[in-house]
Amino acid sequence: MTNPDIARHFSQLAKLMELHKDNPFKIRSYNNAYNKLRKMDRPLAGMDVKALMELDGIGKAIAEKIIELTTTGRMETLEKWKEKTPEGIQEMLNIRGFGPKKVKAVWDGLGVTTVGQLLYAINENRLVELKGFGAKTQETLREKLEFHQRSRGQFLYRTLDKAATALMEQLARRFPDARFERTGALRRRCPTLTHLALITTLPASSVKDIEGGGDAGAGDGFSKILVDGFPVTLHHCEAGNFGSKQFRRTGTPAFLEAFVAAFPGVDFQGCATEAEVFARAACDPIPPELREDEVYIGLARNGRLPELIEVEDVRGVVHSHSTYSDGIHTLRRMAEAARDKGLAYLVISDHSKTAVYADGLPIEKVKEQWAEIDALNEELAPFRIYKSIESDILADGSLDYPDDILAGFDLVIASVHSGLNMDEEKATQRLLTAIANPYTTVLGHPTGRLLLSRAGYPIDHRRIIDACAEHGVAIELNANPYRLDLDWTWIPYAMEKGVPVSINPDAHSVGGIDDIRYGVFAARKGGLTAAACWNSSDRLALKS
Repeated sequence: MTNPDIARHFSQLAKLMELHKDNPFKIRSYNNAYNKLRKMDRPLAGMDVKALMELDGIGKAIAEKIIELTTTGRMETLEKWKEKTPEGIQEMLNIRGFGPKKVKAVWDGLGVTTVGQLLYAINENRLVELKGFGAKTQETLREKLEFHQRSRGQFLYRTLDKAATALMEQLARRFPDARFERTGALRRRCPTLTHLALITTLPASSVKDIEGGGDAGAGDGFSKILVDGFPVTLHHCEAGNFGSKQFRRTGTPAFLEAFVAAFPGVDFQGCATEAEVFARAACDPIPPELREDEVYIGLARNGRLPELIEVEDVRGVVHSHSTYSDGIHTLRRMAEAARDKGLAYLVISDHSKTAVYADGLPIEKVKEQWAEIDALNEELAPFRIYKSIESDILADGSLDYPDDILAGFDLVIASVHSGLNMDEEKATQRLLTAIANPYTTVLGHPTGRLLLSRAGYPIDHRRIIDACAEHGVAIELNANPYRLDLDWTWIPYAMEKGVPVSINPDAHSVGGIDDIRYGVFAARKGGLTAAACWNSSDRLALKS
């Protein structure tokens, strides 16, 4: 164990003790030990207590902890504080510029315990409500957190989607004669990814000339580099074999094995385009999103592939928030932005009264919003604002308002936001009760998951979808890139049962409306068609 290794343990101990507001004199002592120990040239490991105490600033207590650490690999005092602190909070303490006081503020003030939850809270503009957090501080912290996540080896699709766009623009300028396309899990639009993959006609020898990219290794036909902190794999090929290699690199191994087995004896090498690959198989081209397994191969062979939903098919914004609750922009601005994007309507669904953390609407505010909606609908017609609410599903499955108020909404989105620590039976029963409520129109983000942060509570998806079919309730595919919940793997069952899937941005700002595209990408992986999407027409089909 090196001196810097030892020093870091004392730094961590000081941060945890400060987080929990322990003895300030001890905290100062451990911080001083960190600053001294990391700079010492003489190795601390192997020294006895007496020798350590002869060092400047090292007392008996510090010396004994060094001995304990270097002989056992553990420091019991540190372990004690770690046991009191969620792992995600400990992780936050390692983010440069995000000290214990601010970590404590977001932990106490927002109840967040992971980096992903904190990023989601920032996405909903919640930090500005806390003392010491203004809009600029919030945005700076977002950048720090995203950088931190970038270094952990897992990325949201949106993160790598944006990085790929920027990189490909750079590559096109630098190498105008080469061809670049997305491939692999990035092209299949998987919700989470480990790296960015491109297929290219650029020779491997030119990789060293990529700005910001260092050659981190190479293999048979590919190069691995790091660009702006993102791991990138470049698959090299000749132009005449581009389609064949793109086909091989796009699909999963399970898909490729099944496809080759379905067309024995067909040579798929030497195709300049993917269209040639599918032409040799005499089957319809299978969209990249559907190349996870063998399910769609037979349909392609028989000309029965579904016509997948496109971003343009979504005609209205379902699930949005305004300054009435925790949104950034006013109701008017949200409506005008949706209209200006060519959409036909906005479902404004601010948080209900129990969601006090999100400025949930008391009944008098609900009625105030209804009056503003009526006035705006007269002014903005034929564009329409639907009166809605994102009603908390309470612990017993009931909705968060009396029936006379619920009856005044055009539609109700029912979601769980609290009491997330449930087993499958409890969570399922809670949702089933809410679905059976005659005022529930849409079941919101059914598992409550946050990608790369929170797995979500377990539910019996089949029972939930069956209940939605029975009670005429649509199910949300929350398009926020941190959620994408309902998971795409359950879309085929929802379609089989005739349950409409509503692709909802959960927009807390004007920019959030554009997240619809990420919901569409996820929906396509599940084979969703425009006809099976609840908000793909110019007016919503509401329960009578």
